[in-house]
Amino acid sequence: MGPALCLVSAACFGALAIFGKFAYDAGVSPSALLLVRFTLAAALLGAVLLLRPDLRRAAPGGRRSAGPADQAPTRRLPAHRVLATAIGLGAIGYAAQASLFFSALRLMDASLLSLILYTYPVLVTVAAVLLGRDRLTARRAAALVAASAGTLLVLAGAGGASFHPLGALLGFGSAAVYTVYILVADTIVHRLPPVVLSALVMTGAAGALAARATFTGGVDLTFRPAGWFWLACIAVVSTVAAMLTFFAGLQRTGPSTAAILSTFEPVVTTALAALTLGESLTPLQLAGAALVLSSAAVLQTASRPKPASGTAEHAARAPSRTQPADVPVQTGS
Repeated sequence: MGPALCLVSAACFGALAIFGKFAYDAGVSPSALLLVRFTLAAALLGAVLLLRPDLRRAAPGGRRSAGPADQAPTRRLPAHRVLATAIGLGAIGYAAQASLFFSALRLMDASLLSLILYTYPVLVTVAAVLLGRDRLTARRAAALVAASAGTLLVLAGAGGASFHPLGALLGFGSAAVYTVYILVADTIVHRLPPVVLSALVMTGAAGALAARATFTGGVDLTFRPAGWFWLACIAVVSTVAAMLTFFAGLQRTGPSTAAILSTFEPVVTTALAALTLGESLTPLQLAGAALVLSSAAVLQTASRPKPASGTAEHAARAPSRTQPADVPVQTGS
């Protein structure tokens, strides 16, 4: 299920640019889009946790295939550090990444910006290997090369992209922040239930953007009613659903695989643009999409370790990565 969840997340995130395009057409500003997006998402996730208390409990889920990080004990963070890290992921990581991305989008073409942003799977994989969290197996290396080449072909087929130095710098900054975001999220994704973690991240992002709006004179919410519809689509599909499936997938696959599978996102964006905005897919783009899908297939058919004879043995193999011992079972805060 891990690779499938990552692909669903990528598809939901891939629709973000399309929804954003329609929201901009309805008069929504970038600052209003970000603030409303994260505020609505935090409210929705909070409501879900109130209506479904069982989602506050950490469900016993499978860990990704054992790697170096799973073979040695890791230091357990106290509960308050885990919760603070989750909020910081939103307030510092997600808010900064989204702000950099949408700032760059005002200066350069979306296709070229997406190409710059999607250097992050390479950054995540290299960083995870250097940190000892993952092994660069031949299968994973082949999938990374295929996914990167496919993304390049998909975006190169768009043509007409304009280069802006500051926009490129902001785009690389967005990729770097997202790399850190994924690696930090991987340290706590097994300590909190996905819905709780997503709610904390969204609350942190909404709080940071609200504070920024307060110090910069607020945001303009006097856009057309259609704008609220597209913002709702962004909040529900491209934020809540995308985040929940991403964290659930990350929990099962690890940072490198999750990042590589996320390269399916620009393929979805390009396909949706062809369907909704009248853009056509070139043979080059179709070839790139096939490469990205092949990388997903390679990862999905990767050999998995044989299950242990019992759950106790599995838990003993990586206690700090599978047991939320330092976090209360009810973590609604």
